[in-house]
Amino acid sequence: MRVLVVEDDQGIGGGILAALRRDGHAADLCDTLSSAWTALNVEPFDVMLLDLGLPDGDGLDLLTRVRRQPAPAPGATTGVNPDMPVLIMTARDGVSDRIQGLDSGANAYIVKPFDADEMLARLRAMFRRAG
Repeated sequence: MRVLVVEDDQGIGGGILAALRRDGHAADLCDTLSSAWTALNVEPFDVMLLDLGLPDGDGLDLLTRVRRQPAPAPGATTGVNPDMPVLIMTARDGVSDRIQGLDSGANAYIVKPFDADEMLARLRAMFRRAG
């Protein structure tokens, strides 16, 4: 599975990348919304792990932008996939925050700090559901 991790904290991002790679996934790390948007337009990703508090804006804005994109043409190797599963990972732990994230198009929501094994299990579950 090819995973885009959008996380501005290098320590957290590095730990997530290490866990993903140990589990056999290819993973890239972006630390801003703009670099994530560029990556999504250049590389095909199967799933995105998305932090909300980023230096150049709110991750929910990126999520909304992804969900509003038209589907890529059949056989296209680049372009944003609006149906890509997205797991929000954030310190925002209020019920209203979780509802807003899910209503904005996230497939799942996990609150920091979280266990890497739980994150991997959520990714596998999302990917199974996505087909």
